[in-house]
Amino acid sequence: MSVSFDIIVIGAGIAGTSVAAELCHGNSVAMLEMESVAGYHTTGRSAATFVPSYGPPVIRALTRASEAFFRAPPEGFCAHPLISPRGEMMVAGAGDEHHIDQAISDGLQEITLDRARELIPPLRTDKLVAAAYEAGAEDIDVDALHQGFLRSLRKAGGTVVLNAEVQALSRRGGQWQIETPAGAFHAATVVNAAGAWADRVAAMAGIAALGITPKRRSAALVPVPADWDISAWPLAFGAGETFYFRPNSGKLMVSPADETPVEAHDAWADDMLIAEAIEHLQDTIDIEVTRVEHTWGGLRSFAPDGDPVVGFDTDADGFFWLAGQGGYGIQTAPAMARTAAALIAGADVPQDIARAGVSAAALAPARLR
Repeated sequence: MSVSFDIIVIGAGIAGTSVAAELCHGNSVAMLEMESVAGYHTTGRSAATFVPSYGPPVIRALTRASEAFFRAPPEGFCAHPLISPRGEMMVAGAGDEHHIDQAISDGLQEITLDRARELIPPLRTDKLVAAAYEAGAEDIDVDALHQGFLRSLRKAGGTVVLNAEVQALSRRGGQWQIETPAGAFHAATVVNAAGAWADRVAAMAGIAALGITPKRRSAALVPVPADWDISAWPLAFGAGETFYFRPNSGKLMVSPADETPVEAHDAWADDMLIAEAIEHLQDTIDIEVTRVEHTWGGLRSFAPDGDPVVGFDTDADGFFWLAGQGGYGIQTAPAMARTAAALIAGADVPQDIARAGVSAAALAPARLR
């Protein structure tokens, strides 16, 4: 099979799927995914939270610009709300109070330990000295968001090709030629939304790497006593984000919040770090963890300066980067996709997103050359 399109998107995670859905209006678009399902790696393993105060300035701006979409998605996009109340809390022991001060400057409010225990009743306040809380943090239904973009893409005539790992990528005659096990594909524009594999895809095209580094995050599910109702507990962080825990389908998801640089691969959890996170959990709430029900790992990809990379490569015609979301890809997806689609079309950043504080220059790959 050899097929031509206007635009080919490489990667079917939240970044690729959302931008492909935007690009389908007025373009023929194919999205290529190396796995047998879309969103297999980072997107499918994310338990995301919508937190406007979370992340560096450009991420906060993209998050603010995405809020309207999360609160009122297009008709037919999803059957249930995309976001729901959760709240987030940071707790600190002696010597870690400065982390609470930083959290307050980032938008959290200091609360008493009595109030913290109202939010999480088994909190071991005898070991804590301070806490801060933000009521505005909300859960994101990641699967509903991802599936909504997939439906939008297909409804608009987009093509999704699975088991289509890019094996060769070159430009000839004003077209990108892409070889995959599913066939050959051609397009004037290629969008590199390959996540942890973004630099590898660029290398195939003969394009210099930007230093997009995959970093592993480990997580585990642990059971709680049968008489505990944890459904309304907030997402809770240890000071300095040394670990966190949150309700997940009647159990607690706990993570060491690790950011370990690794090669792009099908990630798994680091058992030693999981054990350390569980020890932190038992020091923070009155629980004895006797077993771990499930562990997993995901890859979050970072550019050298920590900001996402969205824009055409200055050294290769028609090669567009959409990478380096750094763990914020879910909460920024709606605005990131609209921004990328506008830049691909040769337009400016959409006005509402620009007003939120996003500029093309802040996202452009040229800043890393």
